[in-house]
Amino acid sequence: MTGTLRQMLTCHWSARRIQRYLDADPAAPLTPGEISRLEGHLATCARCTRVVTEHRALHRALSVWSGGMNVDPRSVQRIRDFLSTINTEDHA
Repeated sequence: MTGTLRQMLTCHWSARRIQRYLDADPAAPLTPGEISRLEGHLATCARCTRVVTEHRALHRALSVWSGGMNVDPRSVQRIRDFLSTINTEDHA
């Protein structure tokens, strides 16, 4: 029971840091100790490792998807025209 509770708490601690770990966000960096602890946990926890794998797969998919999109200038203009009518109505 104690081992299971300890594992749950470690997973909870890790889950709160996985995204920051993957993003390597300079605005919210993990300390070297946190990185070491998280990597140690990931080496032993299949559930948290699956979460990391899923996050990485999602990131790759979004990178590929967003990189290939061409914006139709006519659609952008229609949206701008629509927004300008809303803005005009609000000031009337």
